Amino acid sequence: MTLSTSQPNWPLNGQQPSLIVSQLSHLGLMSVTGEQGRSFIHGQVTTDISSLEDNQWRWGAHCDPKGKMLATFRTFAKDDTLFMMMPKQTLALDLSQLQKYAVFSKAELTDVSEDWLLLGVAGEQASTWLTEQFGALNDELTLIDNGMIIQDAGRFIIAIEQSSLERFNTLTEAVTFDATAWQELEILAGYPNISAVHNAKFVPQMCNLQAINGISFNKGCYMGQETIARMKYRGGNKRALYIVSGTISAELTADSQLEIALEEDAGFRRAGTIIESVQRDQQVLFTAVLANDTPMDATLRIAGDDASKLSVIALPYSLEESD
Repeated sequence: MTLSTSQPNWPLNGQQPSLIVSQLSHLGLMSVTGEQGRSFIHGQVTTDISSLEDNQWRWGAHCDPKGKMLATFRTFAKDDTLFMMMPKQTLALDLSQLQKYAVFSKAELTDVSEDWLLLGVAGEQASTWLTEQFGALNDELTLIDNGMIIQDAGRFIIAIEQSSLERFNTLTEAVTFDATAWQELEILAGYPNISAVHNAKFVPQMCNLQAINGISFNKGCYMGQETIARMKYRGGNKRALYIVSGTISAELTADSQLEIALEEDAGFRRAGTIIESVQRDQQVLFTAVLANDTPMDATLRIAGDDASKLSVIALPYSLEESD
């Protein structure tokens, strides 16, 4: 089922509605089943699948042997099925990579995106609105009939089987915004939603996975572990994910290049890579991988757009390494 959606009409970084319902049409779900399904994924990704409880979800990354990320995802389970939620284009690539190794295990991996409706719910009224329909939502993950609800710092993701949508009229009849409403919130949360164009370009710490509990440094071996562990214990990582906002005079595209001003009016140089972005008229908001010593008062712009004015926003979490 495809809902009728409208574009957000509030300014980026401005006052948001008290209730936001967004159709997450840009995200997909991969299911992992089979006798060895969880143990197989546990040996492939950065997060500890074996310790994941029924009422929990986690961020994670799947990397290549060199530690470069092929995908970032949220993972959680319902009954005997483990799910991995990520951008649809990334899912298509990552599924084929995982299946190369899954053939040696009793594990079945399937793109089930078309079987589920994904909605993001946020705003001051989000918790009350959902509680009226589903009861108390006290856990990170609440299992409901024909679905599940993720809670993330006052925001929620609802996954409902398409075959049972007639039972959820209140949800499907709500005023629904397109996916950019949710992407705005993900960017402001400093989350690393890696798209297909950034496949195998960044080690997890370059996108702050360690800061959002997306890497376990105590689990057993997994793909790319050596590089990831070396970055933690020996250092060497010189990049991090930042939040950037401002105005530009043209449309932001996948080819847009980010530049940073040099000292003493010495011009600009290439600054980093834009990861996820939203644009409303001339306002833009995006995450970008920059040098991890980029100052908060840095002057940024889009290459070729001299009228663009961009600045860094503080992350909502710390990048300080803990032991």
